[in-house]
Amino acid sequence: MLPRRQLLRYAGASIITSTLPRTVFALDYPARAARVIVPFPPGGGADITARLIAQWLSNHLDQAYVIENKPGADTNLGTEIVVSAVSDGYTLLLAINATLYQHLNFNFIRDIEPVCSIVQAPHVLFVTPSFPVNTVAEFIAYAKANPGRVNFASAGAGSANHISAEMFKMMTGVDMVHVPFNGGAPAVLAVASGQIQAMFADTLTAGEQAKGGTIRAIGVATPQRSPVLPDVPPISDTVPGFYASSWWGIGAPRGVSGDVAKRLNVETNAALADPTIQKRFASMGALPLGGSPDDFRKLIADETEKWGKVIKFAGISAG
Repeated sequence: MLPRRQLLRYAGASIITSTLPRTVFALDYPARAARVIVPFPPGGGADITARLIAQWLSNHLDQAYVIENKPGADTNLGTEIVVSAVSDGYTLLLAINATLYQHLNFNFIRDIEPVCSIVQAPHVLFVTPSFPVNTVAEFIAYAKANPGRVNFASAGAGSANHISAEMFKMMTGVDMVHVPFNGGAPAVLAVASGQIQAMFADTLTAGEQAKGGTIRAIGVATPQRSPVLPDVPPISDTVPGFYASSWWGIGAPRGVSGDVAKRLNVETNAALADPTIQKRFASMGALPLGGSPDDFRKLIADETEKWGKVIKFAGISAG
């Protein structure tokens, strides 16, 4: 584990639930409506994932799981709402948090027990339509010829797409300027309008805009091409070893009732096996994950190590 000052709080995305004594949950959970806090504006990949899973839970647990978008402080505002909520299992959180923070009222990795991963979505390098490049190689050449004059958007300082861009800088030596936004959807709109020249975004957040032509995809950050962007080559063809994606999963506070954790794991895996949900995620280029809590725990550990190195290299810090 990295020292606290260098710790990557990469939860990918996590649904967080609270806890009551095991016997209470075993008898009647869920007995009433629950809320799912999404610490981003509507429209991004995390929001879409939350709504799909919340709808499944509502349908199969016979209680409403209501989405509440609470953006701010790079997901920490929404996370704090959940951490501070009554521990009754009826306040949930879906968050994507790939940031480095030194002064928080909670420790995400220490306080969250992995329950089940949901999906991952490859990152794609997008540019505004007027940007004078068509390939990753041309993008690198342009950025090197214009150091500090290419700007890139993100969902916030330390967000997954920010860190992806920092890894791109690390592996290519280009000099780009970071412009953070309050969520992935506003960042995509800034690229579409020409306000910002480029960004890395997952296919859930920006795939539809790319297919519609409001932004232009020039490289996908996985070794294979994306089914939703089949004409876009892998970035690794030009930058060997480059790989970046967003991922989402269900987590719970340390000590959560085993009955609740098991029920969430079973229902999430069932959702991912459902043909309708599979088709919906596939249409956005998302790949189902699922599996056991240990599978999710390993994913978190591997991603924490990988992105921690990028954060250290880039000298990223937060309050």
